[in-house]
Amino acid sequence: MANGRGCESARWQIAYSQSRSLATSCHRRKFMVQDYLEKILIDEPQLQARIKELGQQISVDYVGKDLLLLCILKGGVLFLTDLMRQITIPHEIDFLAVSSYDKGTRASSGVVRILKDLDNPINNRHVLIVEDIIDSGFTLDYITRLLTARQPASIRICTLLDKHERRAVDIPVDYVGFVIPNEYVFGYGLDLDQKFRNLPFIGVAKSGE
Repeated sequence: MANGRGCESARWQIAYSQSRSLATSCHRRKFMVQDYLEKILIDEPQLQARIKELGQQISVDYVGKDLLLLCILKGGVLFLTDLMRQITIPHEIDFLAVSSYDKGTRASSGVVRILKDLDNPINNRHVLIVEDIIDSGFTLDYITRLLTARQPASIRICTLLDKHERRAVDIPVDYVGFVIPNEYVFGYGLDLDQKFRNLPFIGVAKSGE
């Protein structure tokens, strides 16, 4: 009887282990980037080369100024990190988190919510907004109006990606990494339903994903 119970327990443990392994495999498969990626739009060398150029230009334009890089979370984090490495003049950073998209959607809800405000005042400082992507412009228009009321010395915008054909609000953009077509993109900070921000390239999502 003891041996029988031992064999039954061993079989149960093997079955449980196999089911766990299968569940883990299915979970990982569910989020394989190949299942969602239509094509690579901008590869890593292209990204880094353009970011280096932007950093060099910003370094020239802000010599002798109190520069504050204001990153828009969450998508702008990777861009900010690489951009600030290419800026050769002293500067500080701060973060603003906003939301105008609902999880699982690809279109802005049109309602902008502040999720995290700045840590410090910006009056009399030269603020450079660092954004991952601009499309309709509604969110950034709201942000610039909000910040202008706090009396900075200047406000400029630096975006990695500009989906200009979707623009609904006329806002001045001072530094643009790449102008891209009207396709849903992800990677390098941009998410696909909160995933794949870690990819080193910008990819186009398959239709319907």
